[in-house]
Amino acid sequence: MRYSALEYYDPRITDSQNLKFREGKSIIMNKKMTRKLAAGLAAIAMLTTAMPVSSLTALAAPGEVFTSNFDNGMGDWSMYKEPKGDATLKADGGKLALNIKSVGDKNYAVQMGLGLIPLYKNAKYRLSYEISCTTERYVEGMIQQNGGTYQAYVWDGLNVGPTAQKVEHEFTMKEDNDLMAKLVFNCGLQENDPANLPAHTIYLDNVKLECLDDSAADKTIAGAKTASIMTNQIGYKPNSQKIAVFRGVTNQTEFTVADASTKKVVYTGKLSAKMGNSGAGEDDWQGDFSSVKETGKYIITCTGLEDSYPFEISANPYSDLFDDSVKMLALQRCGEAVSGGKFSHPACHTSLATIYGTNQKIDVTGGWHDAGDYGRYVVAGAKAVGDLLYAYLANPNKAILDETKYELDWMLKMQADNGGVYHKVTCESFPGFVMPEDETAELIVTPISSTATADFCASMALAAQAYKTADSAYAAKCLAAAEKAWKYLEANPNFNFSNPSGVTTGEYGDKTDKDERYWAACQLYVTTGEAKYLQAAESIGTKDGLDWATVGDYGNIALLTNPKADKSSSAYTKAKSTVISEADTFVSNSSKNPYGVALTKFDWGSNMTVANAGIICGLAYQLTGEAKYLNAAEAQLNYLLGSNPLSTCFVTGYGTVSPKNPHHRPSVKQGEAMKGMLVGGVNSALEDDAAKAYLKEAAPYKCWIDNADSYSTNEITIYWNSPLTYLLTITDTNGSTTPSQDPNPHEQIFTGYSGSE
Repeated sequence: MRYSALEYYDPRITDSQNLKFREGKSIIMNKKMTRKLAAGLAAIAMLTTAMPVSSLTALAAPGEVFTSNFDNGMGDWSMYKEPKGDATLKADGGKLALNIKSVGDKNYAVQMGLGLIPLYKNAKYRLSYEISCTTERYVEGMIQQNGGTYQAYVWDGLNVGPTAQKVEHEFTMKEDNDLMAKLVFNCGLQENDPANLPAHTIYLDNVKLECLDDSAADKTIAGAKTASIMTNQIGYKPNSQKIAVFRGVTNQTEFTVADASTKKVVYTGKLSAKMGNSGAGEDDWQGDFSSVKETGKYIITCTGLEDSYPFEISANPYSDLFDDSVKMLALQRCGEAVSGGKFSHPACHTSLATIYGTNQKIDVTGGWHDAGDYGRYVVAGAKAVGDLLYAYLANPNKAILDETKYELDWMLKMQADNGGVYHKVTCESFPGFVMPEDETAELIVTPISSTATADFCASMALAAQAYKTADSAYAAKCLAAAEKAWKYLEANPNFNFSNPSGVTTGEYGDKTDKDERYWAACQLYVTTGEAKYLQAAESIGTKDGLDWATVGDYGNIALLTNPKADKSSSAYTKAKSTVISEADTFVSNSSKNPYGVALTKFDWGSNMTVANAGIICGLAYQLTGEAKYLNAAEAQLNYLLGSNPLSTCFVTGYGTVSPKNPHHRPSVKQGEAMKGMLVGGVNSALEDDAAKAYLKEAAPYKCWIDNADSYSTNEITIYWNSPLTYLLTITDTNGSTTPSQDPNPHEQIFTGYSGSE
């Protein structure tokens, strides 16, 4: 993934009398590639998983855990501030200096801290530090869980002033092991502070944590156990290529396919030669059982290895998965009451939103909550709309059309009178792990951006094509909005984007809008047939990409799937050449990887990138009829559904082993993973504290953890689910991905859903 969501958190407020944290929390999110993590600000929950586990001994011993004297700079210390807090943090004269201009309106509105502190149950520790302040005031110092319940392991309420005081606190870790604890100083507004605090500086020095006694400590950490034989845990179609992956092979040369219930062997095959897989830190073998085509439920066995998880072979193994991939979007609906069992909630975010920098308020209710947070972003929504409507055009399904309209209706509200489109609507900052109706802060609409406008233009032109038969009046409305947006783009040819000061939610920034304009021009040409749009696309030049920030391939898809396409035209041939070249690269990568995955590097949102690669390969198959492209497309689906080095189906609620703790506020709040969500997947960059603490020894292709606070590997988004829906559609060569064509399958999806099926 080229650009991704980036989130980090601060601790919750403490009650000085019982050391319990009050409810409510604020989160910063930045969805920009160039933004780097501030060390120690990531929210972390203790690792919990329903997977089979093995015990890994963590290394620890009595003695110094860490020391910070700031003689050589800040080290890994960092600062957090709320929008109303104002401060800077630096090393100054061998001390850490927090220069505070405004304490804000919460005790954590200004905060300094150090994360990734390992604590072990029953071990005894001593925390010590020296602290002073240029004015008399009150601060809190604590080591706490950096996520989850934000429980304090040790806490001190401090009256500080110009004379430095040394604080020492011995404590025994009573809770479970926490390798991601955080030392935090809450320096925002405190009840005990004098009124009208002036600007001041808090100094910290000689911070030390020592382990005094670990003789009774439990140093084992639960880790996920991986399987020996990996398959798509849901299943395969009879005529699909079917390849199981084996590891831990010694002298075995054969494998068997057996009935999952009776254990009767139905096929015996030969293992391939050993295949090195350095990215996963293992050697692998493949077993091809494509000749097994009879419908049934099976397992793969190999002498000396644990049996595979069960899977099925059927004409339509993904029908439920398809329905739930769309249902997920409905459960992410904003602005109306949602019926979904545990995930039911009343209408949320229904107040008028203020246009940033003005007193004007507008109605922007509706749309889908973007991800694990409750923001709504046009560029992210446009990718989801693109995936869904191109999937619909490839294989019409009313559920897609109905659900996508909910997002389109919201997007229409985001268009200004001049045709430009506001970039996003969120609160000033993020809430804690609350249900959507409990985020009640003021809604802010951020300024128009050229990327949002071009993505909106493309989405509306696509909607005009997709809804033309089902709802001609709506199609006409969408086309008018698209043309209005295009006129804005013509009048404003330069790239335009800014994330306004004081709004700390997801940025979804970009460096160019050429690919967005290319998509818009291509789709307007396909929808209207007007040559001026094709000329505009050709003047921009062919682009590629299916990410939210690189959307050129959607323009290529528009041209290549145009029922009236001139296949001899320059625009068509260039688009086809681009797609086939990409697909050839993916096929080559897939053939070299034992698991068939087309990626060679796994970044934030890698599962989306895997699905995108499958879409491109599926399109190449449609264009050429060559089986190698279909096989590669299905291999990406197999990877997502369990045939991967983590032996995990990355869709919640599916397969034998799937994520139980996604970074998703409703799931965390309700204590259960919402079904049908594709999590982000492997990210070798280790961009949150959970990843840093638990995956630092993991092979690059295994850097994923089922932890609610591993936002860089285990978050969900609408635009990670949407390419899964598209991939399921484009690999459905029989046109039977969705079995039900109920007159109103939209109602079928939502009636009686419990959220815990």
